[in-house]
Amino acid sequence: MIRIGILGEIGSGKSYVAKNFGHPVFDADFEVSKLYRKNKRIFIKLNKSLPNYISSFPIDKNEISKAILSNRANLKKILNIVHKEIRKKMNLFMKKNKNKKIVIMDIPLLLENKLNNKNDVLIFVESKKADIEKRLKKRRSFNRALINKFRKIQFKPGFKRRKSNYIIKNDYTKLSIRKAIKNILNKIVE
Repeated sequence: MIRIGILGEIGSGKSYVAKNFGHPVFDADFEVSKLYRKNKRIFIKLNKSLPNYISSFPIDKNEISKAILSNRANLKKILNIVHKEIRKKMNLFMKKNKNKKIVIMDIPLLLENKLNNKNDVLIFVESKKADIEKRLKKRRSFNRALINKFRKIQFKPGFKRRKSNYIIKNDYTKLSIRKAIKNILNKIVE
């Protein structure tokens, strides 16, 4: 099985690129939001750790945001609880798809949480700063302070770019993304 990790800045289009590969995708952001909506055990742990912020189930993402923005230590507490569960979910996904030729990992903190293997193919999604800003501002949950907090815990884009085997320049057109993906797949699967 070839594991492909998608790297890039917040808002660079990683999820969009991941979905266009046409192979099974482990989407960490989707899994986290599912945990908040459906996992009572995670709620209990977060409520115990952050009782002033996390008060009702299903967990409201606004409560998570307030906790993160009010205190830097809160983000670490949340990550410690949530990422253990995400790691388990990722391992289940890998087992379930072990017979697939290729799987895609759309995990924002892939390198930071050491979820990658040395044999993984890493692809950096590069976007213009102005395009990233435009896309971020269109998000329903846009919060500049929150985005800045998350950027601080992530490795710098230049580091991720250097660690990557391939770079996809995201111009937000389906045709060019698919062409770039096809070129990469042709090199990987040879």
